[in-house]
Amino acid sequence: MAMTVHVDIVSAEGAIHSGQAAMVYATAEMGEVGIAPRHTAFISRLRPGDVRVENEQGEQEHFYVSGGMLEVQPHKVTVLADTAIRARDLDEAAALEAKRRAEDALSGQKAEFEYAKAQAELAEAVAQLRAIEKLRKMKRG
Repeated sequence: MAMTVHVDIVSAEGAIHSGQAAMVYATAEMGEVGIAPRHTAFISRLRPGDVRVENEQGEQEHFYVSGGMLEVQPHKVTVLADTAIRARDLDEAAALEAKRRAEDALSGQKAEFEYAKAQAELAEAVAQLRAIEKLRKMKRG
């Protein structure tokens, strides 16, 4: 029997995943991290992007998080996300439209606050599109 770590992925809307995993991959502030059972404890901010939960059979489930916190303990990984969506539920058309709106807002910026908000919206839309593309590549490969 392989070792596993308990994984909880929670957003403001509620719990989206809870279960055992052989590995967890996330886009942390310092870059992508891989977390195995009994990993050293740490806390990091998460960048918008993909969180992958791999089971004992090597199958991966993908989630998109818009940012948040990652807490790692030797036997438990907790993702506290601002927004968390199962990658298969991401809407590519909506992400493309959000990207277009953010780019339009950046080109017609009027105030510093509006510019910062448009940059954040653009980063989130691009991160969603990357997660969709990653999921497509995984399905092909």
